[in-house]
Amino acid sequence: MPVFQYVALDSQGVEIKDEVEALSEKEAISKIRNMGYFPTKVRSKTAAKTGAKAAAKTTKRRGANAKVKVKVVTQFARQLSTLQDAGLPILRSLRILEEQQKGPFKRIIGYLGDDIEGGSTLSEAMGKYPRCFDRLFVSMVAAGEAGGVLDLILARVADFKEQAIRLQGRVKSAMVYPIVVLTAAFLILLGLMTFVIPQFKTVLEEMVGGELNPVTQTVLGISAWIAFRYGWLVLCGVPFAFVFLTRTARKFRQGRLVLDTINLKMPVMGQLTCKVSIARWTRTLGTLISAGVPILDAINVSRETAGNEVYANLLGTVHNSIRQGDSFAGPLRQSKNVDLLVSNMIGVGEETGDLDKMLGRIADNYDEQVDVLVSSLMSMLEPIMIIGLGGIVMVIVVAVFLPMIQVITSLSSAG
Repeated sequence: MPVFQYVALDSQGVEIKDEVEALSEKEAISKIRNMGYFPTKVRSKTAAKTGAKAAAKTTKRRGANAKVKVKVVTQFARQLSTLQDAGLPILRSLRILEEQQKGPFKRIIGYLGDDIEGGSTLSEAMGKYPRCFDRLFVSMVAAGEAGGVLDLILARVADFKEQAIRLQGRVKSAMVYPIVVLTAAFLILLGLMTFVIPQFKTVLEEMVGGELNPVTQTVLGISAWIAFRYGWLVLCGVPFAFVFLTRTARKFRQGRLVLDTINLKMPVMGQLTCKVSIARWTRTLGTLISAGVPILDAINVSRETAGNEVYANLLGTVHNSIRQGDSFAGPLRQSKNVDLLVSNMIGVGEETGDLDKMLGRIADNYDEQVDVLVSSLMSMLEPIMIIGLGGIVMVIVVAVFLPMIQVITSLSSAG
């Protein structure tokens, strides 16, 4: 009879690792539950032996390391959930979805089917393609397999990712308008200072017949630096240098921590970053806990997918607190980057046993706040950009016309 290795939790939450004989994985899960345990991971002992061989083959597979769009993976999760709900075997479901896909993702789904035929579970097979299936996806699928509710878990994964895509889309769409306007204004001003203003220098000097006023001298000096001293190259290169340095710094943990800390302290944008980050990790954690993933494992996954090093460190502190027998809400109350409402709601969730629901409500609340803040930010940016650009144009106009006014005034006085 086949032997299945399992990891389970007893009634007191203590982790147990053992083996059980069963004809199938479902029968193994049933036997484990009859023993009074809650299974978190069940796999065939044969699959464990073949796992290393399959992993070695993965690196040789064409397209195995390809990056797949989140929307495509989300659609796959939704379709696989529907097929599982209809009662189709997992291998048959994967073969059906493989026929509907194109490019690298088609090959990856085919590889998933091959791994399952070789004895691997779906979560183990997905774990070999981290650029396609992140830790959140793999952890939830593993919990769904262990609990026998893979169709429901896949639906939750799809819901989670669709909400994350919508939130990210709202923030990105809010940034498109100011970026386009500022870029166009920058290029127009750069062209004006490079090709137009230098033509006025000789005319203005001859017109005044002496030293120009400080405003005009400053504008002509900046124009000369941009046009004749490679100032245009510096101005164009600064944004690219900033992006390069930022991306380089983010490759290191300390660099990410410094940049994220600065970002959170910025006016307005800091609030937006804070709310987006809290909405992200609370929804991730709530989704994992509701799927049956042990809370310590769920916190580790949420920490890795937080997208902000400040909150990743905070979740690390929470992890240590829970492991030592303390509360979840305690470290949050001591943090300056988490509102009191969040820590109080999590505290209530701990006491009532509805932590996953409370985390979901927090995420929904912060999603709404992000919408309001984005709308407010757009309302603020428009007048700020108009005033700023108008001020720059006004300085240039004054610098050009002030010498003319001086000449007219001197002629009027002489007459």
